[in-house]
Amino acid sequence: MPKENDMKRWLWVITMVSLLLFSFSFVSGQPPKPPAKTPELLGVGKKLYDQNCASCHGPKGDGKGQIGAALKPPPNDFTKPFSQWPRGKGDVQKVFDVTTKGIPNTSMVKWDQLPEQERWALTYYVVEFATPKAPTKKK
Repeated sequence: MPKENDMKRWLWVITMVSLLLFSFSFVSGQPPKPPAKTPELLGVGKKLYDQNCASCHGPKGDGKGQIGAALKPPPNDFTKPFSQWPRGKGDVQKVFDVTTKGIPNTSMVKWDQLPEQERWALTYYVVEFATPKAPTKKK
């Protein structure tokens, strides 16, 4: 009988420690650490962008999509330098937050229905539009 009580006690301790650690991640107020940007994640981001964003932001990310021309305010131009984005200002977390929460009083809807990993994929992909491309060498 003593072994059963010891086992119950250890199970209770392990459960409590797990709950404390789990709840601490929410209480700390720190956003979850973003995943690493990988070619696979960028590929997911491209697919999601083409399906959900290009009609407003344009296939080149310049804000000149078919629907975007009629929107007030117009969609963001992702080809501008990242530090000059009105809401991103060079901060990837801010872009993720806009993707997640949308922008009130605009046509930019929230995408919180997408899993977090997919929202990061979209975030990384749209930031790629602002990344200067190396000039191609003429042969």
